[in-house]
Amino acid sequence: MKIGISGKGGVGKTTISAGLARIFSREGEKVIALDTDSSPNLITTLGGAKADIKPLTEMNDLIAEKTGVKPGSGYGQMFKLNFTVDDILDRFGIECNDGVQLLVAGSIRQGGGGCFCPENALIKKLLQHYINKSDYTLIMDMEAGIEHLGRGTTENIDVLITVVEPNLRSVETAERINKLSKDIGIKNNVAVLNKVKNLREKKIIEDKLSELSIPIIYTIPYSDSVNEADLKGTSVFDEDEKLMNIMSELKQKL
Repeated sequence: MKIGISGKGGVGKTTISAGLARIFSREGEKVIALDTDSSPNLITTLGGAKADIKPLTEMNDLIAEKTGVKPGSGYGQMFKLNFTVDDILDRFGIECNDGVQLLVAGSIRQGGGGCFCPENALIKKLLQHYINKSDYTLIMDMEAGIEHLGRGTTENIDVLITVVEPNLRSVETAERINKLSKDIGIKNNVAVLNKVKNLREKKIIEDKLSELSIPIIYTIPYSDSVNEADLKGTSVFDEDEKLMNIMSELKQKL
């Protein structure tokens, strides 16, 4: 499966991305977790060794090697589009707990007409490779905006999960993501409710998402252990097995 996970900042995208990656891997799949957030911290929740990680979008020598153009050397230059990326996992993949392989892509630049720069060319090529040609299960921890992905990169994603917490801003972000996903050809956009404290909260958000025709496939209750793990800089899935059971149930729903 190829799964994108989006939503407003702070709703729990990274936790759910890591949990799904780990349960897919634990249950026998080859898994790549791809971090495309502007503040990449997926490695902590995946249980990877803490290190000073440089995102692929900041590796100027790699970008120049692949595209023939070094970032910042001046726009308007011609660069290669037929390069290969099948060596990048071996060179830059980070093995995390449960056998998940992590690639830290970094944020994809956006602009009014789209940023057609060598950094974006590298990451889009990487996405196309692992979405269209790879037998890996791919879990993408994405930013709230998906405008930068574009048709041809994401139309073969099996499902886009929008993580929604009990507040109006989160629902508004889900509405925007739902529209954008249809515009760029993603066929399945579903919601996961996260951090739900009571049935009243659940009912209010369910009603609002129903009005937007966004199906809810799973609800995750609020957990103090997630906040505690964030404070300690550890993976909640190494400390609270009940949350891994929740991820297993979510996997079955998918």
